[in-house]
Amino acid sequence: MSVHFDERSGVIPCKTPWGAWYQTMEEVFIEVDVPPGTSAKDIKCNLGSKQIELAVKGRDVFKGKLFGSTIADEGTWTLEDKKLIRIILMKSNREAGNCWPSLLEGEYCADPWVQDQMQRKLTLERFQRENPGFDFSGAEISGNFAGGGPDFSNLGK
Repeated sequence: MSVHFDERSGVIPCKTPWGAWYQTMEEVFIEVDVPPGTSAKDIKCNLGSKQIELAVKGRDVFKGKLFGSTIADEGTWTLEDKKLIRIILMKSNREAGNCWPSLLEGEYCADPWVQDQMQRKLTLERFQRENPGFDFSGAEISGNFAGGGPDFSNLGK
């Protein structure tokens, strides 16, 4: 496949006061809008396996315990065009059933519709990985997809 699944299927963002966050089976992406002209020296970003902290120009944007655990030394942040901070966290649990309902424990929760759409997308991403010859990027899913959907791995065995 020449184009990544997420590029073909789009993302399901959870809007927040500071921007948005979204996820794949492997990663959590955080996009934070900052005042134009912000420089990297204005940013304090600490990425831990279970904690995150972001401050811009001395003001906390968010700080707290992540909903799930991540691989701390694989997390990165960048400042793009001096107006957008993009943070990428690598999930420790990379299964389709590990759909974070919120970015932090009890904060920046996806509403029920967004959470449903996120889980559907992660389930389709799992199907795509299990069946690389098929394109699930535009597929619709219904039925029991909670927890990553049904397990077909034992079929034909």
